Amino acid sequence: MAWALKLPLTDEVIESGLVQDFDASLSGIGQELGAGAYSMSDVLALPIFKQEESNLPPDSDNKILPFQYVLCAATSPAVKLHDETLTYLNQGQSYEIRMLDNRKIGELPEITEKMVKSIIRVVFHDRRLQYTEHQQLEGWRWNRPGDRILDLDIPMSVGIIDPRANPTQLNTVEFLWDPSKRTSVFIQVHCISTEFTMRKHGGEKGVPFRIQIDTFKENENVEYTDQIHSASCQVKVFKPKGADRKQKTDREKMEKRAPQEKEKYQVSYETTILTECSPWPEVTYVSNSPSPGFNSSHNSFPVSEGNDSPNHQPEPVVQVVDNLLPTTTPQDAQQWLLRNRFSPFCRLFTNFSGADLLKLTREDVIQICGPADGIRLFNALKGRIVRPRLTIYVCQESQQAREQQPKHENGDAAANTFFVYHAIYLEELTAGELTEKIAQLFNISPRQINQIFKQGPTGIHVLVSDEMIQNFQDEVCFVLDTMKDDTNDGYHIILK
Repeated sequence: MAWALKLPLTDEVIESGLVQDFDASLSGIGQELGAGAYSMSDVLALPIFKQEESNLPPDSDNKILPFQYVLCAATSPAVKLHDETLTYLNQGQSYEIRMLDNRKIGELPEITEKMVKSIIRVVFHDRRLQYTEHQQLEGWRWNRPGDRILDLDIPMSVGIIDPRANPTQLNTVEFLWDPSKRTSVFIQVHCISTEFTMRKHGGEKGVPFRIQIDTFKENENVEYTDQIHSASCQVKVFKPKGADRKQKTDREKMEKRAPQEKEKYQVSYETTILTECSPWPEVTYVSNSPSPGFNSSHNSFPVSEGNDSPNHQPEPVVQVVDNLLPTTTPQDAQQWLLRNRFSPFCRLFTNFSGADLLKLTREDVIQICGPADGIRLFNALKGRIVRPRLTIYVCQESQQAREQQPKHENGDAAANTFFVYHAIYLEELTAGELTEKIAQLFNISPRQINQIFKQGPTGIHVLVSDEMIQNFQDEVCFVLDTMKDDTNDGYHIILK
């Protein structure tokens, strides 16, 4: 019989046949969809494949990314291999993101010794919610008036410059930073994942978010619109302490699994590395136009409080805001709110004129804006300013002597002499601050004043110190006498 003459196949022949059959079976996959029906690059761009690629050993041909962003929060141990990492965050807690420069020597020379601009967003991970993002955020805005989804913790941050938060983009913040210097930004997420679930019956599973960072360089018009790097990670936000409990629960579940089951899950790491992604498509976020919100002063550099103009007369060191008038239009009222750092409430007061805002009581604004911002807004509406800590009045002795010369016939000069005094307002109560204010009065540089003395008992000259100024009586009067220093071009000031 023919079948009895066939020899047994070797293992190599069998294995070769199986490989050929398997390759042949895969060769037709997708052909029935037609040419161009789908792009494999689009499939590989999904986060699940990006995470898998990031776990592969580095290849010599792989491009090294110019920047790396590290979120200082632990990844969940309950995530399967080849799935994207998941990180749990607590609502309102400050989390550090380290901005690292990974450029090789000579790479991107156009940003050397220059600033770059980074925009941080909290967006939806689910595609279904991405399509309705605008409606979802608007609903959250009306449920949480005055709150933001994403904030910067500026006092904790290091190396960021010109931080801004657009009042119309609750989930976006931006700032400048120097890649050559250490930079860490601390963020706070104020929404929780369960706020965007379809059904709220308790115990529902919260939706995941994405934290995405897009970095831009300057173009020829000195605008930060040229995107150079983008990265993101998946997070879930819980109520305070909820992320810690969830992380502990996941860890305990993994410890109970069999060893072969544990191998199917990722190891939990102390930090989360944001993986490369496509830039955010919303071009309006990339606008270089000024956006109100955070103080735009360069937080990485000391800010001088002096005035460089020699003709500047001393004024109170107080935060004076332009008063809102009853005749102010709603458009001008919006500008007033922006100038006085009430941008989160601009939408709430869209149709309010100056008269409408001035009619609000203290209880009204506190109920609308919360205790802290409500009291601040009420004081601004009433035009209340902060009194300086110390006020002193000074008059130049030479001027006083000149005005005493013309005497009346009866010889009574003191009763008819009109002396001109100038007010000096002090906030820091230091000798350095007093030196600056007197220099402004004399229209000279503070460096030209060597020492300030106060005339004491029997005419002695006592050196003015910080402690002495702190013990000055409020609204005390002094006559200023100047004495030329023989050793240099400076002066000594004597308070009499």
